[in-house]
Amino acid sequence: MADLRAVHAMMAADEASRALGIELVDCTDGRATTRMTVRPDMVNGHGMAHGGMIFSVADTAFACACNAAGPVTVASSGDIVFVSPARAGEVLVAEGVRRVGFGRQGVYDVTVRCGERVVAEFRGRSHRMATPERGA
Repeated sequence: MADLRAVHAMMAADEASRALGIELVDCTDGRATTRMTVRPDMVNGHGMAHGGMIFSVADTAFACACNAAGPVTVASSGDIVFVSPARAGEVLVAEGVRRVGFGRQGVYDVTVRCGERVVAEFRGRSHRMATPERGA
């Protein structure tokens, strides 16, 4: 069952996501959607959104999807494939979904889009911490 209070508390304490303007749009058990507007200070020397910025909006959707289910869950790894460029002023939407959970592990896929155009595909692996208390 989704514990959205915990996800909202996690996001409220997430200074990195706040600095990047990443917003939580929707979250249910094993699914989450985040949004970020690409600012001029987020583009690289080619005028495209820096890959780290795209990774960040995907990683935040991944984190929210992982943590909606209960005990603190962290990333054990993540990788991304950049499909098309994003530019300043564009709004990126990252939709994450749990593909499989086994024991304390999980695999999540996140698609980052600008409108209908796919910008990136992210895959993250999660690890649920042994301690069920948040903030411990």
